Amino acid sequence: MKYTKLGSSDLDVSRICMGCMGFGDSQNGQHSWTIDEEHSREIIKRGLELGVNFYDTAIGYQSGTSEQYVGRALRDFAKRDEVVVATKFLPRTPADIDAGITGQQHIERMINKSLENLGMEYVDLYIYHMWDWNTPIYDILDGLDRVVRAGKTRYIGISNCYAWQLAKANALAEREDFQKFVSIQGHYNLIFREEEREMAMLCAEDNIAMTPYSALASGRLARLPGETSRRAEEDSYAKFKYDATKQQDEVIIRRVADTAEKYGVSMTEVSLAWLLTKVTSPVVGATKLHHIEGAAKAVDLELSPEDIAYLEEPYVPHPLAGVMAQNKPANKNDKHVWSTGAQKI
Repeated sequence: MKYTKLGSSDLDVSRICMGCMGFGDSQNGQHSWTIDEEHSREIIKRGLELGVNFYDTAIGYQSGTSEQYVGRALRDFAKRDEVVVATKFLPRTPADIDAGITGQQHIERMINKSLENLGMEYVDLYIYHMWDWNTPIYDILDGLDRVVRAGKTRYIGISNCYAWQLAKANALAEREDFQKFVSIQGHYNLIFREEEREMAMLCAEDNIAMTPYSALASGRLARLPGETSRRAEEDSYAKFKYDATKQQDEVIIRRVADTAEKYGVSMTEVSLAWLLTKVTSPVVGATKLHHIEGAAKAVDLELSPEDIAYLEEPYVPHPLAGVMAQNKPANKNDKHVWSTGAQKI
């Protein structure tokens, strides 16, 4: 395994981050692709053996049971100061808003519950899971700054946002002497490269780590078109993200297969090796041992400039998909999210 700094932080993270969304209680079969605690522990233990020290979960994954599984496994198999643990919080609910719970209060409640689930005194990275259009960004940044100062998280990150949102949020944080976001977890892979338009350049300019999710496009970049899996058949959300561009994406997927054959490696290794030339540490979901084993091998595969050009050449622009396509303001002209009280940014 290889390691690198997470943006401007002092965190040393493995080049592969284990995504733990697939761990947790299946909610009475509602999430048929999740795995139980016994199998989650096996995968986490194997990840640690392979040198993976970076683990990403969220309070929203299976009602917090993903956090619980991850926390118990890491306590049993690793020393706390040798792993980097990230978790995420969701926006305020309509009920929270009606009850008058502020953004600061919401973050305090969420981090306390996540720490309880994890059985930890702090997390290394606390991530704003998706943009809350109904809460001023000042309140979000103030709330996150407070939990950093309280020692409940070391750094803060953001997920599912536009480059302009990240840039303006960090500008406001700098002006108000709040903690700044050190990482962005966006949707980015070989068949969905829209982050290259603005986000990648912002991150390079400001030393913000990119730790993208859906690194293998829900498995599409790990197998030939036509091959399938149980999750692929049952995951309606993944179909929502990728089915509309299936035909054009398959051209790239077949080139991944060609490159994998050339090197005698798996498609997973090729897809992640390409992504590792672009980002700090992709978040790779694992629900089977071979998922994390294949991801770890990708760190050692070096693609030539010709390989990279061959893989990238067929790409065409894609419409927004997934969270970014769904999470929009009720009124696109509403500017109150930038309110700082007496001023606006």
